[in-house]
Amino acid sequence: MRFAGLGLGDRVPDRVPDARTAWLYRYALAQAGKVEELFGLFDGYLARQGYIARGGQILDGEPLERHWSERQWRTIVPVRCPHNTHDKNTAIKKGEVPQDRADKPARRCRKDPDSRWTKKHGKSHYGCKNHVNVDRTHKLVRRCHVTDAAVHDSQAVDHLLMQGNTGSGVWADSACRSEEIEARRRDRKLKSHIHRKGKRGKPLTEQAKGSNRTKSSVQVRVGHILGAQANDMGGTLVRTIGLVRVEAAIGLKNLTYNMRRHGQPGRINPHPA
Repeated sequence: MRFAGLGLGDRVPDRVPDARTAWLYRYALAQAGKVEELFGLFDGYLARQGYIARGGQILDGEPLERHWSERQWRTIVPVRCPHNTHDKNTAIKKGEVPQDRADKPARRCRKDPDSRWTKKHGKSHYGCKNHVNVDRTHKLVRRCHVTDAAVHDSQAVDHLLMQGNTGSGVWADSACRSEEIEARRRDRKLKSHIHRKGKRGKPLTEQAKGSNRTKSSVQVRVGHILGAQANDMGGTLVRTIGLVRVEAAIGLKNLTYNMRRHGQPGRINPHPA
C-alpha cells in the first residue's frame, strides 16, 4: 500500500491497480531492460548503507523448488510442458515458427519456445534456470543470470563472477570446475573453493571428500536463499511465456529477496563502507 500510495483514511476508496496492471508494468520494465538497472540501483544503496559484498562469492543454480512427494530439492524453474514432435522441436530451436502455428497466435501463446529440457536426478524437466552470485558475509544476491534449463552451470560463471567483493574466494559445486574456468579465475586473481569431482577410474580420495565437505559448509548459504525464495516467496513456478518475461520475473524476485532481507532487523549487520 505504501508503494502504491494508497491510504486507509480516505472516504472515497482508492483505485487499487489490478493484477493485469502490475503484469503490464513488469512487462514494460522487461522490454526496456530496466530490471537489471533496478537491481544495480538497490545494490548501490546497500553499499552506501555499509552492506558491501564481503567474504567471497558463492555461485549456484536457479531458485529451488521443494518436491514434496520425494522430499528433495529440485533445482529447475518449471513452466508449461510442451508435447512437440521432433520436427517441431528442431524448428523451434532454430528460432522458427512451426507451420501449424504460423497463423494461430493464440496457440503460440500457450507454448514457451525459449525454455528447454534438462535432466536432474535422472528425471527430465522443462523450464529455465536462475544462476546467482551471493556474497558470503551478508548472504545477499549480488548478480543473477537467467537462461533456459539446458544451459550448463559452468556457462554462467563468466556472467556471475564480480571484482567488487572484498574476499577473493569463490565457492561453487563441481559442475563449475574445469581447466578453462580455473584459468579465467586465476586471471582475475580469485581463489578457488570449487568442489572437486571424481573421474572414471579415479575416484575422489578421502582427503578430497573431506575438503568438499568443508566447502559445502559455505556453499550451503546460497541454498538458504534459494530455499527462502521457493518456500516464502510464492514458489518457483513461472507463469509467463518467453525468456524476456521470465528474466523480469526472476530478476524482480531476486531484488525482492534483497529488499526483504535488508528490511528484517537483526538479520544482517552492516560494515563501514
